[in-house]
Amino acid sequence: MHHAAYVFDAYGTLFDVHAAVRRHAGEIGPDGQLLSEIWRAKQLEYSWVRTLMGSYADFWQLTEQALDFALRKVLSADPALRTKLLEAYWRLDCYPEVPAVLKALKASGAKLAILSNGSPEMLAAAVKSAALDQILDDVFSVDQVKRFKTDPSVYDMVVTNWRLYPGAVSFQSSNRWDVAGATKFGFRTVWINRTNQPDEYRDFPPGLILPSLEGLLAGV
Repeated sequence: MHHAAYVFDAYGTLFDVHAAVRRHAGEIGPDGQLLSEIWRAKQLEYSWVRTLMGSYADFWQLTEQALDFALRKVLSADPALRTKLLEAYWRLDCYPEVPAVLKALKASGAKLAILSNGSPEMLAAAVKSAALDQILDDVFSVDQVKRFKTDPSVYDMVVTNWRLYPGAVSFQSSNRWDVAGATKFGFRTVWINRTNQPDEYRDFPPGLILPSLEGLLAGV
């Protein structure tokens, strides 16, 4: 089914959040995957806690704090790698199918945007590094509302700025909790289940589950 607007989560959906650690895997050693998983988990945890507390700090600050925790937790990883890992996070690899899928959706006449927890600077760097800046119509950062997903005000940025009903928007995310929040808001949702995770939040189901973004082209 073709939609007028396609909105994408950034981290984990368009950009591989584990690419920064993989880029320096040889220097990190055997616990690189563990380090990356803790880094990501704490990054998200801090966003949820700060939203609940009403104490906003931008996503880059949370990314730094989460890495600091991960480096203290994974004792085999050299803390001296902190600067290299943070620099790599500004230039995360996008998933292989992303450019072609976005170009095809754009050619079909759809509007395209990112809706992300990322700070404006983080998102601008990632989008430019992946050469997506000429494809996307908008990049929405939670920095505008000073709250993180899954707060409804985040999803509302899209419909307010584009003057659309929520049901006109197809929202894609690899994060099941994000899909739940977007479903509750009223978006048509697609869970990009890249790692074949079991379902959860079953009272807020996605409209479609795909292993990658390529499945979006079936209705174009």
